[in-house]
Amino acid sequence: VQLQASGGGLVQAGDSLRISCSGSGRTSNNLAMAWFRQAPGKEREFVAAITWNGGRVLYGDAVKGRFAISRGVDSNSAFLQMNNLNVEDTAVYYCAADGTRWGIRASMYDYWGQGTQVTVSS
Repeated sequence: VQLQASGGGLVQAGDSLRISCSGSGRTSNNLAMAWFRQAPGKEREFVAAITWNGGRVLYGDAVKGRFAISRGVDSNSAFLQMNNLNVEDTAVYYCAADGTRWGIRASMYDYWGQGTQVTVSS
């Protein structure tokens, strides 16, 4: 399974941004998908996750109420709508997927995209 993240960029504090993750490959359907992020000098942090059918979602404490994860209609894509961004949200955002597990730990996901940079200026 190959994952491609896109949509990152430079925004100002308070702005919104939507990033996308598209999956492809032999087993790209029915994947739980998630977003993690990593800022310079910090550990990778869980952001959000969604089950393969979109029925359940999880959010990290730092983004609850501001970010929303969703699935695409084709089931092999996921989106992260980020609202009211602040400078602490600056990081490389990685999408991840797995066919059998989902949750908040990075070790649960076998497939990873290359990351997309999100930079929030004050």
